[in-house]
Parts: sequence; C-alpha cells; structure tokens
Amino acid sequence: MKLRPLHDRVIVKRVEQETKTASGIYIPDNAAEKPDQGEVLAVGPGKRDEKGQLSPMAVKVGDRVLFGKYAGQTVKVDGDELMVMREDDLMAVIEK
Repeated sequence: MKLRPLHDRVIVKRVEQETKTASGIYIPDNAAEKPDQGEVLAVGPGKRDEKGQLSPMAVKVGDRVLFGKYAGQTVKVDGDELMVMREDDLMAVIEK
C-alpha cells in the first residue's frame, strides 16, 4: 500500500534512537522513550491560503525532522509504523 498525503500533511517514519548512552550504559526497550525524530517519506502539495494560492511545503522527502511527543496520528502500513502529521506539527529540520 502506498500513501499520498493531502494538503499540508507529511508522512514520517520514526528514526530509532541509540540504545546505549555516551557512557556505555544500555537502555532496555521498555525504559526507552519513543523517538521524537523521523524521516519524511512523503509530502503533500501544500496548503491553500485565503486567496486560493498554494503555499509550498518547507520540508521535502528525505529530510530528518524533529516533532513533538504527541504530534500526529500513528498508522500501520505493510507492518511499518508511520506517522501522519501536519507540517505545523514539525518543529525543525535537522541539518547534517
């Protein structure tokens, strides 16, 4: 199944965080928090303003983004857990 987001929505896949701290301590799965970073898999065309003009999206496919803990809606597609969220829910693009 393939998803194509509408309007100003994006499809994000969470990026797994390290299970080991900088000091070498391993964190068990049940103690780890859900990651707040992800990779953008798909981007909608953008949102229309009051005049009907299409506002382009600030993110693109492949961007690594930072989002809030409770942002978006989680969906399962072909066994993968993906998130559908509005562009407004994204806080930042992580530059390399």
